[in-house]
Amino acid sequence: MDLLLVEKALLGLFAAAVVAVAVSKLRGKRLKLPPGPLPVPVFGNWLQVGDDLNHGNLAALARRFGEILLLRMGQRNLVVVSSPPLAREVLHTQGVEFGSRTRNVVFDIFTGEGQDMVFTVYGEHWRKMRRIMTVPFFTNKVVQQYRAGWEEEAARVVDDVRADPRAATEGIVIRRRLQLMMYNNMYRIMFDRRFESMDDPLFLRLRALNGERSRLAQSFEYNYGDFIPILRPFLRGYLKICKEVKDRRLQLFKDYFLEERKKLSSTKPADNAGLKCAIDHILDAQQKGEINEDNVLYIVENINVAAIETTLWSIEWAIAELVNHPKIQKKLRDELDAVLGPGAQITEPDTQKLPYLQAVIKETLRLRMAIPLLVPHMNLHDAKLAGYDIPAESKILVNAWWLANNPDHWKNPEEFRPERFLEEEKGVEANGNDFRYLPFGVGRRSCPGIILALPILGITIGRLVQNFELLPPPGQDKVDTTEKGGQFSLHILKHYTIVAKPRVF
Repeated sequence: MDLLLVEKALLGLFAAAVVAVAVSKLRGKRLKLPPGPLPVPVFGNWLQVGDDLNHGNLAALARRFGEILLLRMGQRNLVVVSSPPLAREVLHTQGVEFGSRTRNVVFDIFTGEGQDMVFTVYGEHWRKMRRIMTVPFFTNKVVQQYRAGWEEEAARVVDDVRADPRAATEGIVIRRRLQLMMYNNMYRIMFDRRFESMDDPLFLRLRALNGERSRLAQSFEYNYGDFIPILRPFLRGYLKICKEVKDRRLQLFKDYFLEERKKLSSTKPADNAGLKCAIDHILDAQQKGEINEDNVLYIVENINVAAIETTLWSIEWAIAELVNHPKIQKKLRDELDAVLGPGAQITEPDTQKLPYLQAVIKETLRLRMAIPLLVPHMNLHDAKLAGYDIPAESKILVNAWWLANNPDHWKNPEEFRPERFLEEEKGVEANGNDFRYLPFGVGRRSCPGIILALPILGITIGRLVQNFELLPPPGQDKVDTTEKGGQFSLHILKHYTIVAKPRVF
């Protein structure tokens, strides 16, 4: 261990000399950089701010240094934007200049160095991937085609919870059943497949590999090697595990899903009218030479992470808040009963007739934003922002959570109060019409999954509140909503237990 420390110290000294030269050259350009804490050689601000660059810590730095600030994290420039006007500038006005994605050592592994759509740089490849993914996944036609399936999956959740004797007494971890629902929702769209139960062996393998991928990618553990390349050899073991998980996941996607669809496609007419599900469209694009097999696999990888887990986190947050705010839960149930009638199960078209349900969803996405820093942006070339010089390839973080929780812009933002979206914030929508509220981002790199997430949230939350009184477990007043943040995610630290008492109609 002593030898290891000596080795690290020697490496650090060598890096200090290298970075000192680089910093002196940077200063020689007389750039007007955004304000921020004073960096030190090699480490920059890393020793001052630490690895945990979560939305709360970055909001605290914004209160200290202003709505735009610069952190030197080793050799990386990290620019944090924390005001609606600057969010507009990054995401909309200069959407092209800041439209790329940053790279890091772990996401490079899981995306094949940007062969996907979400994490690739802005350019022709991104435009092609976005176009190919939009038609089979992100249109109103897709919503109408699959909404009955979403309603069926929500009904199955209700039936399974009713059938579980523990649910009404000691309680259950409802997330586990909702996770199966979300996989079925998305795998129906992707592959025309569903999993029959939480014990399905293929589902268990898929869930485990996706969970490990999320854990490895969202961890802050690897930041030191990403920020300071000379320390990257110490990440060798971590990166080896990432590569093994990536290879196993992609092989699973290929063996159990893609190859099956290829066989089915070979027996169908080649015209688009014969296509049944999203992957058929994607494979058709591959056959035409627009994309290669790796691109197909990384599209599946994106959907497994971006579409399934983020929506699941939001459902989980919404249920926790409704359990912890029984008056709000009752008000929502009363609206459902009054508009639809007691026992009449909510459908996708009904969600637009229920303003309080919409307000509950909006408030959940405001207070408990699944991607609070959005997916990081990057400028490929030197740029200007708020009068400051932004060096090329800076990582740009828009603190969307702070935009939606800054008391200068929101009344009592720490409160879970859906009524705000029926009163003082009545005109604010989740689609980015107000730069104080950007749960899905806005502009070229916004999340296209909004068109799927909102109806699924409405159907799922509505069905659960209609059919059950949702309560904390015996002996508890509330469920624990302690947050667990990642590189840019926000979910509940501990998957909670709730009691679901069936309603009798």
